[in-house]
Amino acid sequence: VSCNAGGLLQHWHVTSGKCLHQIELPDGNSVLALDFTPDASSFAIGCKDASVRVYDEATKTEVSALVSLPGFGSGSAPGHSNRVFSVKWHPEYQNCLISGGWDNTIQIWDTREGRSVRSIYGPHIAGDALDVTGNTILSAAFRLDDALQLWDFGTGRLIENVEWGQGTGNTQSKLYAASFSRGLQPRLFAAGGCDANEAKVFDLRRGNQLVGSISGLQRGIFALDFSPTSSRVAFAGGDCAIRIVDIVKASSVQRTVGTL
Repeated sequence: VSCNAGGLLQHWHVTSGKCLHQIELPDGNSVLALDFTPDASSFAIGCKDASVRVYDEATKTEVSALVSLPGFGSGSAPGHSNRVFSVKWHPEYQNCLISGGWDNTIQIWDTREGRSVRSIYGPHIAGDALDVTGNTILSAAFRLDDALQLWDFGTGRLIENVEWGQGTGNTQSKLYAASFSRGLQPRLFAAGGCDANEAKVFDLRRGNQLVGSISGLQRGIFALDFSPTSSRVAFAGGDCAIRIVDIVKASSVQRTVGTL
């Protein structure tokens, strides 16, 4: 499935390259993010109009529009007030998803209630820069300070600011993308962005230690993803290139010391 700023959702046949189905949002709206439930029965999109919309995959019909409800009392509900650039279903809770965007909030939605049940204020999300696993939310913000953060899914409290460090030429990165590695108990997470034009991989089980990085690129990194086995990670960015990097244990790398 592909989505674009023109408001189109398109289902494609991989081998033939033919478009099988197309959904067009009303004029002026844009599709800025998309994610499937783990069983692929539904998918959610993040939109320019500050909504998160849920679709049934089999019928290709909208089943829910998750929006803020202004006012006071039981009739009101939190939600987004600006463009939504990231949506992510919880891998274990079929009815829960998170979203983030330009309004500096992360919303935690329960589709059974049709509303946001918890809000986290802080991260300015400008790309596919949210992920969730177990009781932990990963966010990567488009800002210089405290850009990479881990949050408690149950309470919304900050767990840790992950130290990013300076990039090439002492330039700090603003982040566009972030992801946990695959599986219900991922070991790694990665993030990437612009200005310093770099991406980094961290070890969740070793106190978020830096595993490795890619730096010195001509343009920023806007997307990334781990392979199904989490042995590789792919980065894509503004230089129109996709870089695939092997993740190997330090003990398996041969080091040769020589003299000149």
